[in-house]
Amino acid sequence: MNIDDALGSEIHLKIIRFFHENQASIDTPRGVATWIREDRSKVQKALEDLVGLNILIAHRAPSTTGYSYTQANTVLSKIEKFLKRRKGA
Repeated sequence: MNIDDALGSEIHLKIIRFFHENQASIDTPRGVATWIREDRSKVQKALEDLVGLNILIAHRAPSTTGYSYTQANTVLSKIEKFLKRRKGA
């Protein structure tokens, strides 16, 4: 999967939008699933896909993993442009 595939996937896009709108947040798969109203197992898989693309950062602890949004300007810029185009469409 590449970033364009992620932006074309509904569940990945919901997660990206959530973190883009809440850039300072760190949340668990359960929390993200609740916010975006999706199945937790599907969210867990999508979160890990997004970590692999450097869109999210995984903060792993023995009992759970929290996820936060990237701070990489190149990634943020690409996502910002994509979301603006989608909003205008």
